[in-house]
Amino acid sequence: MLEGLFQPMHLVVIFAIALLVFGPKKLPELGKGIGDGIRGFKSAMKDQENSSEKGANHPEQPIV
Repeated sequence: MLEGLFQPMHLVVIFAIALLVFGPKKLPELGKGIGDGIRGFKSAMKDQENSSEKGANHPEQPIV
């Protein structure tokens, strides 16, 4: 179903539609917002992983 979604021509069409919908001024802001969100998500996942590793070493401490 989604195997052909990331072909170069499809990406060009998706980008063109996004450009029409959001406009050339809003598109970089939208990309920056998405990038910040992804970085925040990765950071939270690393923090969660690190806290779970610490909890495994010291089972008497509750994980908050």
